[in-house]
Amino acid sequence: MQEVLLDYGDNRMRIELPDSAIVVRHGKTYTDPTEIDPYEATRKALENPLGFAPLRELCGPSKKVIIGFPDRVKGGVHAKCHRKVTIPILIEELLKGGTKLENITLLCSPGLHRKNTLEEWYWYLGKEIVDMFWPGRLINHDAEASDLCNYGTDEMGNVVQCNRMIAEADIPIVIGHCAGNPYGGYSGGYKMIVTGLAGWRSIASHHCPGTMHRKDWLGASTTSYMRKQFKSIGQAMEKGNGKPFFGVDAVLGQFSQVLEVKAGRLDLVEEATWPVADRRTNISLDIKEPADILVIGLPRNFHYGPGMGTNPILMSLAIGGQLARCWHAFREGGVIVAASVCDGWFNANWFPSYAETYEKLQKYCTAAEFLTSEDAVGIATDTEYCFKYSNYYTYHPFHAMSMISGGSTPQQWTGGVFIVGPREPKYARGMGFIPVTTFGEAMERAKKIVGSNPKILCTPECFSGGVPVHLRIK
Repeated sequence: MQEVLLDYGDNRMRIELPDSAIVVRHGKTYTDPTEIDPYEATRKALENPLGFAPLRELCGPSKKVIIGFPDRVKGGVHAKCHRKVTIPILIEELLKGGTKLENITLLCSPGLHRKNTLEEWYWYLGKEIVDMFWPGRLINHDAEASDLCNYGTDEMGNVVQCNRMIAEADIPIVIGHCAGNPYGGYSGGYKMIVTGLAGWRSIASHHCPGTMHRKDWLGASTTSYMRKQFKSIGQAMEKGNGKPFFGVDAVLGQFSQVLEVKAGRLDLVEEATWPVADRRTNISLDIKEPADILVIGLPRNFHYGPGMGTNPILMSLAIGGQLARCWHAFREGGVIVAASVCDGWFNANWFPSYAETYEKLQKYCTAAEFLTSEDAVGIATDTEYCFKYSNYYTYHPFHAMSMISGGSTPQQWTGGVFIVGPREPKYARGMGFIPVTTFGEAMERAKKIVGSNPKILCTPECFSGGVPVHLRIK
């Protein structure tokens, strides 16, 4: 037997697995491609952008420039993280081209995430940049803004909306992180603008069961339906704006270190970054058959913020997301065993709409039924929740709906999900999961579903150990 420590709230849960179980860890099961010098790579990318002339040739003293950048959720905060490196270099290039500093604005692009505070900007952008632009020219995008550009629908029927400030910029620049993601294969590229700079109705076009309950949502793919939606909406945004976005994307490793940088037109940047992202993201395991049981642990706090592992809706999304990452090494109808304290702490300060959303969800047999109901629309458009999102650093109320879409995928494709060690078991039941007291009990009940000699795959630190990977059979 082998001993494994699973993330479990603020601590770890000690379990034993057979020696035959595959336990996936960075540095043992897989390693990243070689880290590069992000300063050198960024300057080189800006000297030879794809589909654009160099920035300094596009500039001028009267040109208005908006630099959109990702929020706190992804990208790291260390000294060489992509945002900290790229924003000063972009400003340097713009100034050399004759752009006036007062004509450059930094636009945080959180989509439906909570707006970022000044303290958070200091944390992941650095004091020098923040003090150069705050308060008047360092701002948050607002998905509830009354002046959003509304461009109708694209050819796929998706709603198309765009932040007006970046739409009307002479030079719209966006910084992206290219890394494996259940949401559309890879982050970065068109995903950056489509999820970060749109309104909630546009985001609802793809963060919904119609997209996320498709089998091609599972696994990091560049050809999934969601990826096609991102490209279609993004190009419709560019058409409506009358100009393409200038992207600067970095491929990220396990600890958000930079593996590659490309700049230029977003479609060309995607094509150029995906090969390295694929090498880093899609990890082949030395197994002959897919796993019957997937074992994971959930910490209390991870990328969406404090309480993600205890808020039952966010807990379900984490489980659904890890199912997507392991899909190509896990069999349909298999069982997930997840350690979670599941104590029902919703963190109302950050996620004020989630408790009501959870209670209303209980009225319906399926997530899809709830998400198309008047109850769901009423919460997503609730004046108080939307006001808090715009003014008090909380998540938008539709964010909970999008999390339910991803969090209900295990019910589509697995034989069951067991939650080990929940302090409030009712919240596990409320998300369609099965609460059990001990890991041993979960495994015995899982064997009744998948067989007495199961193949086990364990990703014990998939949320606390850095940027996750996607697994497949060699």
